[in-house]
Amino acid sequence: MKISKLVGRRIKDAPKDAKTVSHKFLIRGGYVRPVSSGIYSVLPVGFRITQKIEKIIREEMEAIDGQEVKMPVVLPAELWQESGRLNTVGPELLRFKDRNDKEMLLGMTHEEAVVHLLRTEVNSYKQLPVMLYQIQTKYRDEARPRAGMIRVREFTMKDAYSFHTSQECLDKYYELAHKAYENIFRRVGMKDCVSIQSNPGMMGGNVSHEFMALAECGEDTIFMSPDASYKANREVAVAAWKYEKSPALPLEKVHTPEKKTIEDVASFLGMKPENTGKAVFYLDDSDNLIFALIRGDFEVNESKLKNFIKANDLKFASDDRIRKAGAEPGYASPLALDPKKIRIVVDNSIAGSSNLIVGANELDHHFKNFNLERDLPGAEVTDIATVREGDPCPVTGQPLLLKRGIEVGNIFKLGTKYSAAMNCTFLDQNGKSHPIIMGCYGIGVGRTMASVIEQNFDDYGPIWPISIAPYQVHICSITPNDKNVGEVTDKIYNELIAKGIEVIYDDRGEKPGFMFADADLLGVPFRLITSPKNLPNNQVEFKIRGQKESTLLPLEGIVDFIVEKVKTEMEKYK
Repeated sequence: MKISKLVGRRIKDAPKDAKTVSHKFLIRGGYVRPVSSGIYSVLPVGFRITQKIEKIIREEMEAIDGQEVKMPVVLPAELWQESGRLNTVGPELLRFKDRNDKEMLLGMTHEEAVVHLLRTEVNSYKQLPVMLYQIQTKYRDEARPRAGMIRVREFTMKDAYSFHTSQECLDKYYELAHKAYENIFRRVGMKDCVSIQSNPGMMGGNVSHEFMALAECGEDTIFMSPDASYKANREVAVAAWKYEKSPALPLEKVHTPEKKTIEDVASFLGMKPENTGKAVFYLDDSDNLIFALIRGDFEVNESKLKNFIKANDLKFASDDRIRKAGAEPGYASPLALDPKKIRIVVDNSIAGSSNLIVGANELDHHFKNFNLERDLPGAEVTDIATVREGDPCPVTGQPLLLKRGIEVGNIFKLGTKYSAAMNCTFLDQNGKSHPIIMGCYGIGVGRTMASVIEQNFDDYGPIWPISIAPYQVHICSITPNDKNVGEVTDKIYNELIAKGIEVIYDDRGEKPGFMFADADLLGVPFRLITSPKNLPNNQVEFKIRGQKESTLLPLEGIVDFIVEKVKTEMEKYK
């Protein structure tokens, strides 16, 4: 490809709304262009990259016996009604009516569609296990798209679904899929991508892992031990907290005038925040009032709480609703409340501590010396605490590190959540019917492209790994009309193409600085520079993207040198 014919301009300045490295360079380099908020067109250079990412994905999916299909983007709402998800997913699911007044939606994920497909084709244990996958457009009506291709509304995703006769079969396949994902992210050139325990969320299931590209711009919080033996998303992370119990002292009501916050109460009574109990009130998606009680030095992890009470959503309760249940905002106590009006969930930090300060459900008053076993026996106790940086690792005991990551892939053990609801069954050896056991596995293609940039760049542009680079070699011809430079460069260009090398050729005759700035934005791994200064000496300049120094090489044999260089570099990503 000659740059004089390439569609997609390089731009000197980054767009004003671009905050992340990948957003800036994808726009500046002519990879993508915005159409609307969170919706992008992909230009030829960007399309070449996504095609290579998809090729790697296909190779790894087929290596674990995946069969590619293609399901519709537009789906009848009745499928989601059948699975039970239609009314549990929020406004991010785009719904509409067709001309026949039928309820439809744009697929943001395809569990329902693939179950509908499979139940028409598979009905016997002899046909299982099987895995179907697609690379397809999805639409998620994000309220606040951000970071260019990292959080968008319309996107391309590889989603795969496996079907099994037993949990043991799913467990074995899940490990194969996990390894395939590790291979994919290694092969696309991610320098630091980790698999972590995660919250299944709206997808359902019991076990899930997210693959996180570590990057400063990541919107996910990850906790890791220094040796990386423990890794978990903030939503599910735990720590080896240690609590000290002491003999219970008598419960005592004390006057705490205008002292509502944990810090104010603790300071007023000469105690520390860890000597207090914090009350946080929520309403679940069924409008039930939830009282979360946690030690004053911790924060409630709402994901853990939602999972425990099996709620899809939580919102903070109003003061009026709290008072109607018999509690006083700012001075709330778990004592003497009617369980018919409120559900109390207690964190392990409360159960493991003694003689805490809690509210008295009376304005300007608190209780001292609250002890859970004595004062609230039979309470629901679980882990609803948010891990903090420096907390002890549950595996090694070392202080946990906080990292930021971009979720580039996820895998789930779905079990029978969808198959049971949608009557997707198989007959066993005895002719008995069972729901098929499922797993699902997703990767965002555009987000992967952006995440690779976040880990491979310098001040001037992306540094593409050769496995997904738009081209393998970038030829810059300086003053091509001088001293046969153009003729020699054309010959090199054509010979490289004949040998199967992917070449982008800057044939425009622009000034060197302009040409090299464009080359940096395109980020091609290897660069050849032909010029009237070096060609008379039968030399060409060779440069590796990301390295400052260049090398003068003999013109004779330069094509074979480049071919071998490309071949050697490509071997690293197989």
